[in-house]
Amino acid sequence: MAGVEENLVKAPPMRHFIRHPSDIPIECCITHLGLRRRHCLKDIGPGGLCFQTHDALQRGCDIQITIPVREPPFEATGTIVWCRQKNHHYEVGVQFPDESTEFSVRMVEQICQIHHYQKEVLEKEGRLLTAEEAAAEWVAKYAQDFPS
Repeated sequence: MAGVEENLVKAPPMRHFIRHPSDIPIECCITHLGLRRRHCLKDIGPGGLCFQTHDALQRGCDIQITIPVREPPFEATGTIVWCRQKNHHYEVGVQFPDESTEFSVRMVEQICQIHHYQKEVLEKEGRLLTAEEAAAEWVAKYAQDFPS
């Protein structure tokens, strides 16, 4: 995207992130451009999230985020607050406008963690868990360590 490089900034660390598996896809649409692309979620934290993209994105743009980990998919609108180049891609920080959106994102974060746990148990132990079984096991093992 032309004219975006000057808007790249060094990002302050977003607080208390949990690293996410890179297999959690998200869709992003830059509101004023109507561009919809699939990216990889990197982190979710209080107030926002970070994702990886091949394109530099301009700070201040509104962005529609879709995370298809449930039906209907989670959707929220945020603002791009930083973009930095890292190796051959960019990391983009998105901030959400209100506490109810932040709370919803935290719930999606837990769903992502449970989904990954379910896949990990199948790969490592050969146990096929239902979503409910995976949630119950994940909560029993990890909920106390999950940031509030």
